Amino acid sequence: MALVLLFVALAIRAWDFGNPVIDADEQYYLLVGDRMLHGAVPYIDLWDRKPVGLFALFAAIRLLPGDGILAYQLLATLAAWGTALVVVVAAATVGANRRGAIAAGILYLAGLSLLSGGGGQAPVFYNLPMAVAALLTLRLPAKAALGRVGAIIASGTIACLLAGLAIQLKYTPMFEGAAFGLAHLWFLRRAGARPAMICGAALLWTAMGLAPTLAAIGWYLAKGPAAFAAFWFANVTSIALRPGYPIGRLAIRLAGIAGQLLPLLVAAAVSWHRRPRAGQAAETMGIALAWTAAALVGFLVIGTFFDHYGLPLVAPLAILAAPALGRSRGLLAFALAVPAVILIADRVTQPDQRNDARAVAAVVAANSGGGCPYVFVGPSILYHLARTCVPTPYAFPNLLAYATEQGAIGVDQPTEVRRIMAGRPPLVVTSDRRATIYNPGTVRVMKAALARDYRRVFARSRGKWHMVVYLRNDRRYVRP
Repeated sequence: MALVLLFVALAIRAWDFGNPVIDADEQYYLLVGDRMLHGAVPYIDLWDRKPVGLFALFAAIRLLPGDGILAYQLLATLAAWGTALVVVVAAATVGANRRGAIAAGILYLAGLSLLSGGGGQAPVFYNLPMAVAALLTLRLPAKAALGRVGAIIASGTIACLLAGLAIQLKYTPMFEGAAFGLAHLWFLRRAGARPAMICGAALLWTAMGLAPTLAAIGWYLAKGPAAFAAFWFANVTSIALRPGYPIGRLAIRLAGIAGQLLPLLVAAAVSWHRRPRAGQAAETMGIALAWTAAALVGFLVIGTFFDHYGLPLVAPLAILAAPALGRSRGLLAFALAVPAVILIADRVTQPDQRNDARAVAAVVAANSGGGCPYVFVGPSILYHLARTCVPTPYAFPNLLAYATEQGAIGVDQPTEVRRIMAGRPPLVVTSDRRATIYNPGTVRVMKAALARDYRRVFARSRGKWHMVVYLRNDRRYVRP
């Protein structure tokens, strides 16, 4: 079974091994992680809203051989495979037969890639500790029936610590972690624990869940008030400052995610309808549903509905779906065929752009001359591939280019772009894409600077548009 799942994981994901532009987010995680090893401090030298633990993970990955790209993709594949194995075991815990449990593991792996999790998105990594915490929680009814108070306390300690670690990769697992903690408290009471012991366990588990984040806060406090203020603004204040997306766009995104998850949703609904109505089997199904609901809260609270925000839903839905998948061959065939067709069609129709990105990076490396190029619109991984300095803490291009970030990052976007261009970067990488999401003010600043001081020297495909490299007029173009 483990080898079957490993084969499936590799078959789905190996296509992108070595591809530096799978997704915009993980490019930036790798860039920040790499620069942390050279002294950069997240939120001060390079800005983002993600927890510092995520960047620390990618910094650790950069200690492995290579440029980090293949390394993070291999580790993400191992994390996906490990999570799929836990899904199989958890599916058996809720009453699935072997066929249904293995199908759940396979559908977990497919679901990741359907929702832009084919690389190293944060949930690909943190779904593993959350799935282990969920498995511990699913085993509580049996422990409570035997009165195993000590085992439940140990289980809750491990589960909440795992959730705390996941929270340092992204904050939304806090809702799942809270659900696991409450379930442990409920079954601890069922096991016969006294009120004082229940209160003590609650305090212990809360401490375990908060410990990783408190450690991060302590580290920034130790660096001084300014560092902590930067941490707090990025991780808390700025989140509330982001304006919402148009309701029509959100509805389209939500419909797309629901469509991708449709086979799992249908199978999960069938499983729930046919669930046992009493006994431990019924309780484990209830726990799986509660996990799904908690993950859904984390998905909804963000409110932007990008497809990768649905990644935490895949594991609990696969577990809920497993009993029905094991009982119905028709439902199993439907659930496996839909993602297979989508993934194959995607591979056939989508161009592999790794060579285009590396070609642009080679031009940037050859023509930067020790200066700091500026990627206004394009892959942030270009800084990493070209081994250049970065001209702004807001190196994730969306932060300065997109109107949805205006007023939410602590600086005025056109003012920061104007400051960058006043530093006369040797190169500017941008795009010929036209989109309403761009901030008109930053676009005007950039167009004026390019028309005055730069010339177009190179372009490569980037989906339906192009990455375009502009070289400063006083510099000679060097072919890489």
